[in-house]
Parts: sequence; structure tokens; C-alpha cells
Amino acid sequence: MKKTFKYLLLAIVILIFIWTFYFLWKKGQPEVIVYETAKAELADIERSTIATGKIEPRNEIDIKPQISGIIVEIYKEAGQTVKKDEVIAKVKVIPEMGELNSSESRVRIASITYKQAKTDYERIKNLYDEKLISAEEYDNAEVALNKAKEELQTAEDNLEIVKTGISKNSANASNTLIRSTITGLILDIPVKVGNSVILSNTFNDGTTIATVADMSDLIFKGKIDETEVGRIKEGMPVKITLGALQDIEFDAALEYISPKGVEENGANQFEIKAAMNAPDSITIRSGYSANAEIVLQRAKSVLCVPENTLSFSGDSTFVYVLTDTVPTQQFSRRQVQIGLSDGIKIEIKNGLQLGEIVRGNEVPNE
Repeated sequence: MKKTFKYLLLAIVILIFIWTFYFLWKKGQPEVIVYETAKAELADIERSTIATGKIEPRNEIDIKPQISGIIVEIYKEAGQTVKKDEVIAKVKVIPEMGELNSSESRVRIASITYKQAKTDYERIKNLYDEKLISAEEYDNAEVALNKAKEELQTAEDNLEIVKTGISKNSANASNTLIRSTITGLILDIPVKVGNSVILSNTFNDGTTIATVADMSDLIFKGKIDETEVGRIKEGMPVKITLGALQDIEFDAALEYISPKGVEENGANQFEIKAAMNAPDSITIRSGYSANAEIVLQRAKSVLCVPENTLSFSGDSTFVYVLTDTVPTQQFSRRQVQIGLSDGIKIEIKNGLQLGEIVRGNEVPNE
């Protein structure tokens, strides 16, 4: 029994010794490092910069009244389309007392003058019929009567305009009817029935009755940092993405770069505008936030690899090309000439062939 126990104990010691030896041997072996790989492929590369801004109609007009008064009727709502010269609202004139008194006085004077001219004309006409005066005197009396009649009509029309904003002779062109100056979509009507409005003149911007815009001609308006503005120019292609329609990309063309920067948060920003192409089937609202990707450089069907596969030494650039996978990955260092980069892929101009596999990042051990 004792002999058996000794043999068992000896066997355990030997096993522990063998396991310890194997563990130390395994520990002393170099760790096999596995790398991610990527294949050199043909692809399109674009170098771009991003500008933030919003979408606006190129032609957005504030409709303002030509007379002061009170809104008595509104015929349209925001979101409706309107044609040029179509009536949007109606204004009731509130006459200014001084102007009203002056106009009434003018009517009274014109009425007196007309009555006197009419009386003189009738008297001269009788004398002319009896051949007691010359035709010239009769003609002068007739002219004086017509002038007095016209002055009375003008004075009465002016009084009517002061009171109501319209006259019988100009009802269709009345300033009390607020008409759209363009064909487009009504973006906003900031007034309500009963609101007072002020006419637009040299000293006052006037009250906005409605804002109308041509939504078929949209532009992107945004700002770009001074570090990027020197790389762009009018005519460059632009890709527009909207915050409200993130799955859709719109083509545009850069058409304006501000010659003067504006300081914002310690950096100079330059305004840019791009003409946007949008199909009629997609509804785009004024004021949508948007990003504009401006393509600075473009290379089509060029040999490229992921940028993280490159290594650098001084002014030279290298890749590690896969030469064997047995028993482990084997790589050969090779110098390459690089070109355009989009931050993810980079063009390889020389030193690498299509289909060759290059080393990437180390695969972490689990």
C-alpha cells in the first residue's frame, strides 16, 4: 500500500514538472501577431470640405402697402400659391384729419368756381346765339367751363381717395388692394384682420403684409472658414444634404463667395451661395438646415488603399505588402508614391500593383 502511494506521488510530481516545463517553454515563445489586410483596388477619390447653412429661395419678397390703414380682409393663407398681381389683402384707409380738411376745402372751392363758370358760359352762350359777341369770346367761356368741371372732378376724386383710398376712376388700381408683385408661394402672412399697417416710403420700411417666394429657384446660403475659402472657387460642384431629408442628396454649383469675412467665435467666416437643383416631386421648405460638401479635387478609377495602411519615414512613404501566410503572415516593406486622399482612402501613384495586399492595423488578442 505504501509502495503504491509512493508511485502515485512520484507520478504527480513528474506531471507537475512536465506541465511547468511546457508552460515556461510556451511563455518563452514569441507571440504571433496577426494584422488586418486590405487589397489595392481601383476607386474614385474626392477631397472635399463641408459648409453649414440653410436653404433659401433666391427671390423672396416682402409685400408692403402703399397706404396706411387697417386690414379689413385677408384673401390668402401661408402655404398657398399666388400669381403676380393677385390680391392678398384689403386695407381700409383711416384719413388724416389735416389732409381730409384740405381736400374738402378744395372740393368746395372747385364747386364754387364751376358754378360761376357755368353761369358765365350760359350768359355768353345767349349773347353768342343773338350774335352780340364774337365766336372767340364764346370759345373762351366754353374752355373755362370745361376746366372748372375737370378741376371739380379731380377735387372730388382726391377727396374720395383720402377718405377710402380709391376713386371711381381708379377702382381697379386701388392702393387699398394689396397685390403680390411676383408669382410664388406665400411663406408668411404676419398680419391679421384689424391690424394697423403703415405705408412703405423713404423714411419707413412699412408693415409687411405677406412674404412671397419663388420656391422653384432655391439656393444654399452658408459660411465657410478662412482656412478653406482659398481652396474654393465659383463653379465648383457641391453636394447638398438637408437635416429634414437626410437620405437624399442634391446637386448644386457654387456661384458666390463673399469677398469679405465676418468674425464669428474668433474665426473669420465667409458667406457662400450655391444654386441648387431640386426635383419638383420633393417638397423643400424655406429655412431647412443644410450641409454643403464642396468637392475640391476629384480622381476617378485610381489605385488606392486605406490610409491607415501607410507608414512614414522622413519624407518617404511605405506600405507592407503581404508575401506569405504560412506559417504566419509575412510582409515586405515597399516605398510608394501617394496622391489624393479623402481621409479614408489614398491614391497610390507608384510602387504598388492592382490586387496586391497590404498590412493594416494589428488585430488585438482576445
